[in-house]
Amino acid sequence: MATFFNEFFGVTTDQIDNYGAFNISLINDLPLFIDPFLLFNSGKNEYQQLHNDILRYMIFLRDNITSGNINPDLVAAWFMFPEVKQNWLGFSLHGNGGSGLGKDFAEALKANLQKLFADFGQETITSGSHIEKVCLVRSGVGRDMISDFTTNLLKDYICRYTEKFAVAHIDPSLRRKLPINKALFNYDSENWERRIYDLPWANGDFVLLTPKDMLTRDENWINRTDMIRDFESIPIAIPDAELRGQVFHYFQSFLSRPTRRPVTQREKDEAAIRTIMNFPQLVDYYIKMKENTGDRANDISSEKVSETKRQFETQVKALQESLAENTTFYKTGKSTYNETHLRLAYLKDVIENKGGHRIFYHDGVALQRESDLQIIFRFVWYGSPSDVGTEANDGRGSVDYKISRGARDKTLIEIKLAKNTGLERNLQNQLPIYQAASDAKHGIKAIIYFSVDELARVESILRKLKLLGHKDIVLIDARNDNKPSGSKA
Repeated sequence: MATFFNEFFGVTTDQIDNYGAFNISLINDLPLFIDPFLLFNSGKNEYQQLHNDILRYMIFLRDNITSGNINPDLVAAWFMFPEVKQNWLGFSLHGNGGSGLGKDFAEALKANLQKLFADFGQETITSGSHIEKVCLVRSGVGRDMISDFTTNLLKDYICRYTEKFAVAHIDPSLRRKLPINKALFNYDSENWERRIYDLPWANGDFVLLTPKDMLTRDENWINRTDMIRDFESIPIAIPDAELRGQVFHYFQSFLSRPTRRPVTQREKDEAAIRTIMNFPQLVDYYIKMKENTGDRANDISSEKVSETKRQFETQVKALQESLAENTTFYKTGKSTYNETHLRLAYLKDVIENKGGHRIFYHDGVALQRESDLQIIFRFVWYGSPSDVGTEANDGRGSVDYKISRGARDKTLIEIKLAKNTGLERNLQNQLPIYQAASDAKHGIKAIIYFSVDELARVESILRKLKLLGHKDIVLIDARNDNKPSGSKA
């Protein structure tokens, strides 16, 4: 069953790994994105040139803003971009769709460039310029927008990178020569131009590969969360003792208390933000600190990419194979309600009795994020004769999955971690609302637990709500302390 790039295009995982690309899924986005700092800090000349190309475009935008040479048509042409969904990377929990970079991003970027980038390209504190600076101080430009913007500015490189692999390894019947819009910026005509590339083609669209060594997960190396949480270490890096003293005094003035009540983390964060706004040069000192520890960025990102590959490729494939070999998971039909219960029963059996629980662990630590669990579930569900919609929203909120066969046969599924702090409220309120909104006759909750304590908590909640033993509440035991060894699984 084709789920990943190599399976769709008849190549091996070794060929993709040896080329340096990430073996993406063509079923759902994977939670990775390009970190501009990895280009800046790379030992590869071509990556450093890519970073310089990004900075050149930022300076072009900044200069035109400063000169007043911006009208609505140019805002649309220069600042607004569709999401490059064909790389199958990003923050989407369903499919590979995204909203792209529209008017809100354009306005926020314009404002930030004008106020924060006066010295862009001529910094005196940092070793270089960094696009991430636009999302450090003011709201409106988040990591997902930086990711989309960076990917768009690298579109020509990514297309050429994919084309080179495709021509060498992929059968011509699985490729198409396509004109790609906004591929390369022409500084003479000041227009984005299209280019034609020979690219892999599947499910009605082209597909792009991305080099692993420019990818990370969770946060850019230079990010707002780190800057705020590690704020107190920033003034130490200021060589000017007078300025350093002013910064500390200003920061502490927001934390003084008439009582002995301890300062909360939220109050510290707010004080840090106010201090940074009053002393904007602190942003550059923070970036300088990140530059000085840049080698760690490469190591950490490489580890995160490897872990993502293990979790979403290697172990998902193993789980799919186990389901195919030991159950009729991929042959189940009947109504969506029966299908859902049968598939969950097979999944539960493989996880509890056939070693499938291992997909949820790394170095003995259980999966921590519900979003990862939902992506994994989407992968193993792929191949159903039913329509599998993710995060379906029918007017009163979203649900993890809507399984449907036409308008009259719908079943809703919620996939939850037992440790979810909102589990009781969710059990009590959500599914009945979703059922009414979607006209679904059935709603099923699958809850995965990793310890005896988590099981006890879930059973206590179910007992309180009089749902213990309910057929539509499926508990899945993913503990690793009560399973057969690998040789016996």
